[in-house]
Amino acid sequence: MTETRAAKAKSDSKKAAGTLKIRWAVSAICTPRDHKATIRGLGFRRLGQTVVREDSAAVRGMVRKVQHLVKIEG
Repeated sequence: MTETRAAKAKSDSKKAAGTLKIRWAVSAICTPRDHKATIRGLGFRRLGQTVVREDSAAVRGMVRKVQHLVKIEG
């Protein structure tokens, strides 16, 4: 059974309105202060830690700023 375009778009919007699972993958040593502050603002305490944050424009902007330091897991 195939999904209609409307049903698929609806399920995609539900997924987008959920949460982001973010892992801190690269050290913040030798990065600007604002990048370190963004890492802390996302809730990271130590390298390799994974946090779950709501999928909002503010969180996506923070992730985009430090995209070279973090990985999106799901």
